Amino acid sequence: MAATVVNGPCRVRCVMGLDCGVGLKPGAGLSCWAPISPTRPRLPRLSVVRASSPQYDAISKTGKSIEESEADVVAGNAPQAPPAPPKPAAPAGTPVVPSLPLNRRPRRNRRTGVLRSAFQETQISPSNFVYPLFIHEGEEDTPIGAMPGCYRLGWRHGLVEEVGKARDVGINSIILFPKVPDALKSPTGDESYNDDGLVPRSIRLLKDKYPDLIIYTDVALDPYSSDGHDGIVREDGVIMNDETVHQLCKQAVSQARAGADVVAPSDMMDGRVGAIRSALDAEGFQHVSIMSYTAKYASAFYGPFREALDSNPRFGDKKTYQMNPANYREAMSELHADVSEGADILLVKPGLPYLDVVRLLRDNSSLPIAAYQVSGEYSMIKAGAVLGMIDEEKVMMESLMCLRRAGADIILTYFALQAARVLCAQKR
Repeated sequence: MAATVVNGPCRVRCVMGLDCGVGLKPGAGLSCWAPISPTRPRLPRLSVVRASSPQYDAISKTGKSIEESEADVVAGNAPQAPPAPPKPAAPAGTPVVPSLPLNRRPRRNRRTGVLRSAFQETQISPSNFVYPLFIHEGEEDTPIGAMPGCYRLGWRHGLVEEVGKARDVGINSIILFPKVPDALKSPTGDESYNDDGLVPRSIRLLKDKYPDLIIYTDVALDPYSSDGHDGIVREDGVIMNDETVHQLCKQAVSQARAGADVVAPSDMMDGRVGAIRSALDAEGFQHVSIMSYTAKYASAFYGPFREALDSNPRFGDKKTYQMNPANYREAMSELHADVSEGADILLVKPGLPYLDVVRLLRDNSSLPIAAYQVSGEYSMIKAGAVLGMIDEEKVMMESLMCLRRAGADIILTYFALQAARVLCAQKR
């Protein structure tokens, strides 16, 4: 490889792989010639290191033995190496001040991208994602207006294709949410444990196509309830706890029978984790895990999700069973209950607004911690990007990294496929 630099009016010859220091960008594999104007200020003489240059014997092999090379160094004839780089000059007008007497300068570990990467405390990969997927009985995939880029997927075709795309970029965990026909909804949500219902059929189809796919399932009555609540509603509007838990146990067993790997009760009924564990074990599904929605808050961030499933409550709200967003310590009592009842994974929902709760669970349990980056979080980032207020990709990746940093082992996120593609591109 050759490079020629000459002072005065000249031309500079560049070869790919060498920076001639004059701002030229030669084409790949091609030499280029660029004229330098005689009126341009004279450039300092530049030195270019070449493998064949006699100027630096250290770069080319001399054929000497180790003993001969050592003897040269002992005799004071060490081979010449490239000079140390000069100290960069400060801009004109920079004040001259004595160095601060600092023993620790944290910026030293942030100085270059390589150093920052070496000392990065939190890592994220596609294996940390659980991809929530909406399914329906139709053949076509239908867009969800409040969640740009998300669809209700046809269970026979669109679902299988979307899972294939996810697996291509390293995502092998999904969670299913069904849009159930209104005609199948009832006050007691009996369709939730129909072995030939939409979710069990989808599980069987996916397991036939992708046997090692990890399938999480939502255990709650709201997609199946004519009232839109997570439990059975008494005539005075009270959500019935124990009767609902009875139905949830049958739903979890039906999903396990279809091939679900992890059942995820999101209903927030008291005692449901222990009851579901007993029901699964009694049916021979000891291997099926439970991811409990341990700290699920009555949040305003769920709006787009309820549009996706058409599952808004027919009346009232969910504050009598989901947690008060103002409460922090209460999450500890939910944690202790779920752990004692046999939960395998503990989940916080929503995610980013509740990082303190994610950290609380992480610091007080050795179980895996999950965080759900919910529909409202997703849609706000999408909307901000459309308005040109934020950089979608950077905010997306930062928000996911923050959830990991707070202590989440896995993240349920609608950004899963998009983020995994970014991570794969970074590795190339």
